[in-house]
Amino acid sequence: MSSRLDLSLMARALQLAARGRYTTMPNPAVGCVIASGDRVIGEGWHERAGEPHAEIHALSEAGGAAKGATAYVTLEPCGHHGRTPPCVEALILAGISRVVYAMVDPNPEVAGAGLEKLRRAGITVDGPVLEDQARELNRGFIKRHRHGMPWVTVKLAMSMDARTAMASGESQWITGVAARSDVQRLRAQSCAIITGCGTLLLDDPSLTVRAAELGLEDAAGIAMRQPLRVVVCGKSPLPSAATLLTDGGRTLLVSPVEKNIPGVASLTLDRGDGNVDLAALLRQLARLECNRVLVEAGATLAGAFVSEGLVDELIVYMAPTLLGSLARPMLVLPFDNMDQQLPLKIRDVRMVGDDLRITSEPSTPSW
Repeated sequence: MSSRLDLSLMARALQLAARGRYTTMPNPAVGCVIASGDRVIGEGWHERAGEPHAEIHALSEAGGAAKGATAYVTLEPCGHHGRTPPCVEALILAGISRVVYAMVDPNPEVAGAGLEKLRRAGITVDGPVLEDQARELNRGFIKRHRHGMPWVTVKLAMSMDARTAMASGESQWITGVAARSDVQRLRAQSCAIITGCGTLLLDDPSLTVRAAELGLEDAAGIAMRQPLRVVVCGKSPLPSAATLLTDGGRTLLVSPVEKNIPGVASLTLDRGDGNVDLAALLRQLARLECNRVLVEAGATLAGAFVSEGLVDELIVYMAPTLLGSLARPMLVLPFDNMDQQLPLKIRDVRMVGDDLRITSEPSTPSW
């Protein structure tokens, strides 16, 4: 059983790790605290992929005082050479006497190897501590390494009568400013955003992260990284003049038949029935090191992700308004009887401005 001190310092390490949730991708968000007894002598977090890891920042701050101290790390220290040297070696050279970890590295090829190197060097290793919280922070990284798929979130905005747009397709704006700013955080945490041709035709979105809406603390470093925009174009006509296809940003056009637009990457994925193979698309995004994917699409495409069992999380922003029975539904799910219903587990409900945000997940996970 973990001591109160271990729990407290690991909680602090998790707070530090969360600071990198917008900037570390495709790497995990990791935090580290180095303490001598109950006195913190060094802190750090992984700030950007390719830059020093959390342990290196904390060791640099601790200096010579790290000898004989305890390191609290939210993810097993790396024991292999990647874009940066192994953190295990740095901990050993610094004379750390004990390492407390929150969770083991989810990569099957390296899981446990870093901890074993520490033990062989005579360092006491304890954990896991606050493992559930650490897993929550890096759900996409875990799923990609263990299952070859990214974590998929479907974001929806609806009225109280579960409508997302008028019959004409008009939908701007159902929710308020606070909810739309909250969506910016979802985008900023995502490696890719998926939408459909229908949404391009109706709304012509840019699907970029507007850092100014994140707040000063959250906005740090965001302007340098924008998620990949993925346009799924099945049977709908391709709006070649759409912003996503002409603004020079990173966009991937996915279709069941070959379609080429100058300056836009394309991918042909036919499920065999004239529709895009969405599962194959997600596997391809995982190969591109996408940890988390956000689906911001209309009722048909969003419904397809749900009905095919490809969704890990649904986030619904419900506005205190009614759009009426002629308006468009939240999801196209052509169910005929009660046996087809998809039970959900509600994880969180809270107010965001005047709107209600409901976070849920399928009762049967996608993996």
